[in-house]
Amino acid sequence: MTIAPPRHNEPAAAKAYRALERMIVTLELPPGSVTTEGALIEQLDLGRTPVREAVQRLAWDGLVEVRPRAGLAIAPLAAGDWIRVIDARRGVEEVLARSAARYATPELSIRFKDAAMSMQRAVISGNVIAFLEADKALDEAMGVAADNPFAARLAAPLQTHSRRFWFRYQSDSGLADAAEHHVKVIRAILDGDADDAGKQAKRLMALLRSNAEKAIRR
Repeated sequence: MTIAPPRHNEPAAAKAYRALERMIVTLELPPGSVTTEGALIEQLDLGRTPVREAVQRLAWDGLVEVRPRAGLAIAPLAAGDWIRVIDARRGVEEVLARSAARYATPELSIRFKDAAMSMQRAVISGNVIAFLEADKALDEAMGVAADNPFAARLAAPLQTHSRRFWFRYQSDSGLADAAEHHVKVIRAILDGDADDAGKQAKRLMALLRSNAEKAIRR
């Protein structure tokens, strides 16, 4: 898998975090596997300090377990945990969507439109990785637009866990369904309709919970 190119002027620790998060979400670093800080430094071609900071952040997010003198364990995936993640996300996603509809600036509206178009292109091409990148871009735009750093910080690790579960358990039809529900959230935000944005976020969480329930039954 090719690591996404670094963003302009992004700090090294942020580059390391973004790359490692993507590798964990897309299972390039397999669930339950063990690696080392040195191996990650070599893979990312970044210094020890930024990689160490990224690992500490990932540990805080619950994606990595730091085992002194025994390496770094990538969090396992159990289908039943996906429901727990979605249940934790539901309320905060509605708060973020409603607030983003109220406070999104013209500059942020461009980011929302870009995310919607990227998702639609991903569906046409069947590119799951591109969809995940667009989904993350949407989550980041929502976190800024909502003007509620407390809600954004609460939601961010849950969103990452959810992307990882979705990547692991998505069905062939999952890409189109997910994109459609995400785009409806975006449209409500761009329309400045807080009530509809909250409603569409609730429907998106319901879709993801349905996906999680199906994953358990497999």
